[in-house]
Formats: sequence, C-alpha cells, structure tokens
Amino acid sequence: MLGMMLGLLATPALAQTPPPKPLIDLNILHAQVILDHLGFGPGMLDGRPGQSLTAAVRGLQEARGLKVTGVIDAPTLAVLHRYRALRPVRTLAVGAETMQGPFVDPIPRDLDQQAKLKALGYRNSLEKLAEMFHTSPEVISALNPGVTRIKTGTSLRLPNALPGSRAYPAEWKPEWRQTLNMLNVDPRQPQADHLVVDKSEGVLKVYGAGDRLLAQFSATMGSTHDPLPIGSWKINGLDTNPKFHYNPKLFWDARKGDDPAMLPAGPNGPVGVVWIDLSKEHYGIHGTPEPQTIGRSESHGCIRLTNWDAARVALMVKPGTPAIFQE
Repeated sequence: MLGMMLGLLATPALAQTPPPKPLIDLNILHAQVILDHLGFGPGMLDGRPGQSLTAAVRGLQEARGLKVTGVIDAPTLAVLHRYRALRPVRTLAVGAETMQGPFVDPIPRDLDQQAKLKALGYRNSLEKLAEMFHTSPEVISALNPGVTRIKTGTSLRLPNALPGSRAYPAEWKPEWRQTLNMLNVDPRQPQADHLVVDKSEGVLKVYGAGDRLLAQFSATMGSTHDPLPIGSWKINGLDTNPKFHYNPKLFWDARKGDDPAMLPAGPNGPVGVVWIDLSKEHYGIHGTPEPQTIGRSESHGCIRLTNWDAARVALMVKPGTPAIFQE
C-alpha cells in the first residue's frame, strides 16, 4: 500500500527474484530513503521496521506540524508522497574508486597492533560500498541475489542514498571532501542554532532559529558506567578524519595492562570519520565503525552516530553552537 501510494519504482529484471534473508520491504525502504534525504535519519537503509525508523517518522511529524505518532499515517504519507520521485533503489555500476582501499581484514583486536596500521580502513569493498549507500553488506547481498563477486563495473541495485549535490567548497580539506563524497553526503546542510540530545528518545535533534526542528538522527548515548552528561554545553570545534588517542585511564572496561595508543584515522576507527568536540572535557559527538549498533548498544558517554549522519551534523554546526543534553 505504501509503495503504491508513493509511486514505487522497481527494476523489473530483478524484482521477479525473491531476495534471500534478510527480507527487504521495498515500501519501507522507499520511506527510509525519503526520510534520509529530508534529514531525518532512519539509521541504516535496510527496508525493515524498527525503532530508528519510528524515531525518524516522529521527527518528520514534529518538523511538519503533524500529530507525533511514529506511524506512517495518512497525513505523514501525504508528506512522503511529495518526494516519491526519489526512487528507493538505484542500479549502478561499481566505480574503480570504490574498489580502492586501504582495506584491513582482519582488523587486529590488539590496540598496539592497530596503532601500527597506516589507516583503520574498511575490511573490503563490500563494507565500503555499504557505508557509501547508508546500508549493510547483508542488504546489498539481498538486493543482488546471485552476485557473488564485486569488481569494477559490476552492476548492483543499491539503496538510493545519492546526494543532490557534490559541490564541496574548495576551502574544505581535500581529505574531508573525499570522505563526504564517499559517504554520499550533500554539502548543502541546514545551519543549526542549537542541538538537543534527548536520552528518552535516543536521538540527536538539530534546531534552527525559532526552535524549528531541521534534522534528527538516531544516536547511541552513554551507559550505566558512563552516563550522558546532562546539561548545556557548546561545540568547541571539529576534527575531520581524526586519529584517536586511546587512554585506558578514561575507559572503565580497559583491559589490565593496556597502554596508551595513538590509533590511525579511518572509518573503522573508534570515532569514525569525524569528532565534534564538546565543551565537556573528553566528550564529543562522533561516528562509529559499527553503524548497525546505533541506538542498540551503549557508549562511553559520548554521542555516537553512523559515519554518514555524523558527517552531516558536522556540516550543520560551528564553534559555539549550543548543545543541550536532556533526559
């Protein structure tokens, strides 16, 4: 029903073959793709219901002045219908740049060994491709039954995470522009007046002037050992493609005998592709090497987002932007 009303477009040649598990509902995927483009991140684009999708729908409803239910009801469907031209799936040929590493497989568990690497890159091209299209390797496999090997030129069905623009300003660091391009992050992001991290809802909200909700992203925040620091803070600045200084004194679960280590940059580093530093010492908003865990695990007190959502938030804030953490 949802797909019919949104004007769902499928690829006929592939739509006849039932996908293997995990099952993907293209109607749900269509809604996720639209929400992702509108700035209400549903987590991974996986064509399945869940708490991240519910939160994204609630965010869109709040922003559009609708009754906040978390359900795609008739008024919400009417909003989504306006963007039905955004197809849920695009069939694309894998480019040569997607096949480029550095790839690290396996990633060493020992931090001393990680510190010796040049980069904490993706494990393989499939993991990289999944992050590029805001999804998981399992979803790509399910969308492409029978495809057993990916190489340059391979034609694949992928969630439609393609941005409307790639006009990254020339003054941005080349490595950062490359990261944003790889993650399919549009440079045209709304500018935040303030952020709200809401523990009860499990989301990071971006507000503009007049307390208008501009964007929202599912987040992992705090734990029993490292609770979210409730209060009012500010953004100090950004560290894009950051290295990570592991200090065992700051981690309650550090292993006995762990030494401090400087871990290399990379999307599979502990803080992903960006660190948004907060005025609360040792705390920040950052990416993750495990996007499937967002909203479903605990953190060491910081606010963790998918790499693509963290990158978007980084484009919305500046030094001095208020960040309010609430229960």
